[in-house]
Amino acid sequence: MGSNLEQLKHSPVIAVLRTPPEDKVFNIVEALLEGGITNLELTMQQPDSADMLAELNRRYGDRAWIGAGTVMDEVTAVNAIHAGASFIFSPNYNEKVVKAAKRYGVISIPGVLTPSEMVQAVEQGADCVKIFPASAFGPRYIKELKGPFPQIPVIPTGGISEENIQEYWNAGAIACGMGSSLLDKQAIENSQFSELTKRAKRIMSKLK
Repeated sequence: MGSNLEQLKHSPVIAVLRTPPEDKVFNIVEALLEGGITNLELTMQQPDSADMLAELNRRYGDRAWIGAGTVMDEVTAVNAIHAGASFIFSPNYNEKVVKAAKRYGVISIPGVLTPSEMVQAVEQGADCVKIFPASAFGPRYIKELKGPFPQIPVIPTGGISEENIQEYWNAGAIACGMGSSLLDKQAIENSQFSELTKRAKRIMSKLK
């Protein structure tokens, strides 16, 4: 799928796969795709995360937009890009990570919180900014940021739920990152993957 922000706007939920169990990760992805969620972020927190990312891209690259998350240094960014990452998410702003992504033509989405960080990140080449942790300030903060910075695309992450995602969307977010509120731990442990599909469908229906 095309590596551009239009994909995020078209399907504005990014499922954050945070160290998913290897024996269930493909079931999880299948369930999300069936529910209409086609943006997937695999966090780079395990020694074999790049290998898993490469396999996900091999299997689902024609059906999903798959990127890397929790990328905090240049080496991790480059490894993820070589594994096929379409975008690079970070919880913080690191100039070297942003520049590595841009060097390879990959979407760069660093984590920021303040207006100064937003502007600095975009000036260094970030395509979009991740507002993190969004739950600390809520949807109103996103709306306030969009006042002076309507041209900077924002993706709130952290504490986004089925109950509040519509508020963030209405506040001006182009997409939202969702982790545990979408990928229910107990459902995954019990292999109840249809529950993930149901959640995905409910959430996507709210944003249409």
